[in-house]
Amino acid sequence: MGERYRLKLMDFELPPDDHADRLAVRAWLAAHPDPSGRDLADAGYVAPHLPRPWGLDADPIQQIVIDEELRAANVRRPVNPIGIGWAGPTLVHAGTPEQQAQYLPRLLSGEDLWCQLFSEPEAGSDLASLGTRAVRDGDEWVVNGQKIWTSLAQFSRYGILIARTDPDVAKHQGITYFVCPMALPGVEVRPIVEMTGGETFNEVFLTDVRLPAGSVVGEVNRGWELAKVTLGNERVSLSSGGALWGMGPTGRDLLDLVRASGGTQDRVLRQRLARLHTVEELLRLIRLRTVSARIRGEQPGPEASIRKVMADEHGQEIMAIGKDLAGTGGMLTDVGPMGTEIGPWHHGYLFAPALTIGGGTGDVQRNILAERVLGLPHDLDVEAGRTWAESRRQP
Repeated sequence: MGERYRLKLMDFELPPDDHADRLAVRAWLAAHPDPSGRDLADAGYVAPHLPRPWGLDADPIQQIVIDEELRAANVRRPVNPIGIGWAGPTLVHAGTPEQQAQYLPRLLSGEDLWCQLFSEPEAGSDLASLGTRAVRDGDEWVVNGQKIWTSLAQFSRYGILIARTDPDVAKHQGITYFVCPMALPGVEVRPIVEMTGGETFNEVFLTDVRLPAGSVVGEVNRGWELAKVTLGNERVSLSSGGALWGMGPTGRDLLDLVRASGGTQDRVLRQRLARLHTVEELLRLIRLRTVSARIRGEQPGPEASIRKVMADEHGQEIMAIGKDLAGTGGMLTDVGPMGTEIGPWHHGYLFAPALTIGGGTGDVQRNILAERVLGLPHDLDVEAGRTWAESRRQP
C-alpha cells in the first residue's frame, strides 16, 4: 500500500531508482557538478516539457524524474518565473522561428529576466477591458497606456504586453500580443513599496512607445487567445512549489520545523497543523492527477483554477501558523516559528495577502469553476442589465 498504491490511483508509477532516465540525469550531473543556467538550458533541463531544442519533449513522468534528480543534487534552475513559466511557453506556442531563436535561449538560461504587462488600473479581474492602445504607424506600433502590479518590471529586459489594436469590435477581440523591450524610450517603471518593505510590484507607464512590427506574437487582433495560454500557464506556475508562488517554505517545511522543535501542546494549533498537512497532501495529489491526465493525452482543465484557489489560501495559512508558532515573538520582525531565526517567515506573512489576488483573484477562479465545472450560468445578463433569474422569467 502506501505511496505506490496512491500513485496507482493516479494511473502511473514513478520509475525506480535504477531507471535509464534517472541514470541519464545523474551522468549529466556528474559531468556538470556545478551547472550554470546556460548549461541547464542547453541540456533541456530548465523546461523539459518544451519541444526540442528548447526542452526535451519530456512526458510528465520524465519531467518529474528530472525534477527529483536535480532536487536531490541541490541544483537550482535559473530564476526567471514569468519568462520560463509564462512567456516561454507562449512563444513556443505562437512565436515565429525568428522570435524563438532571438528570445528563448537567454530566457531559459535566466540571462534575460521577463515581466508581464497585462493588468491595468481599470482592467484587473476583467482583463479584456484593457485600455492600453497600440496604433500602427508604418512598420511600427505606437503604444500608450498604463499597466500595474507588474512583478519584477524594474529588473526585466523584456515584457509580454497585450494592447487594444481595434477598438471597434467586441472586447475579447481586437487585442494584440507583443514583446516589449523594457529599455525602449517611453517606458517608465515606478516601483510600488509594499508593506513588506520590498518592491516586487510596479506601475508601468507607456508613452508613445514604438514597437517594431516584428514584436507582434501570433496574429494581429487575435492576442486574447494567446493571453489565455499565458494565464493558464501562470495559474499552474503560481500554484506550484513553495507557499509564496513557488518561493518560500512549504507546509512540509513548517511541519518539519515543528517536529524538530519538539511539537506543540496547543490543541488548536495541533488541529491547524493537521489540516495543513491534509491540504498539502491534497495539492500534491491534484498535481499527480494533472500528470495522469497528461499521460492519457488530455489537456489540463479547470484543475489549474482549483489548485490556485487551494494553494493561495494554503500559503496564507502556512504563514499565519508560522507567526502564531512564534508566540509573543510573532509581533517582532526577527523571530520565526518555535523561536527559530526569522528566515522567510515575517516577510512571507506580510506578503501572503497578495496570494489570493495576484494571477487571478480567488473569486475569479471560483467563478471559472462555477461555470466550467458545475455548469452554473453567468449571474448577470450584461447585455440587458438583468440578472440571469430575471432573464429566465421573460417570455
